[in-house]
Amino acid sequence: MPKLHHNYYTYITSNPGRTVLYTGVTNNLQVRVRQHMDNRGNPETFAGKFFCYNLVYYEYIQNIEQAIAREKEIKDMSREMKIELIKTINPKMHTLKPW
Repeated sequence: MPKLHHNYYTYITSNPGRTVLYTGVTNNLQVRVRQHMDNRGNPETFAGKFFCYNLVYYEYIQNIEQAIAREKEIKDMSREMKIELIKTINPKMHTLKPW
């Protein structure tokens, strides 16, 4: 049976001051960014607690295992390395639209 390809995204969001970075993985980037926006200020989640709802980076990956592995790889990076990664596609660290 052939493997089905899906849409997965490894992504980074940040707070308005760009002082906190959150890395995640999702199969629907648009919905996930909306969830982060709706969750802002929620002390029960990291992204909510630190207002990480601004999408600053994402990668499209067709395989969930690879997407999760990439998420872990990014999470293991230093802050400086994450910022350099973000700047490869978003030099000014503007908020990106997921559509």
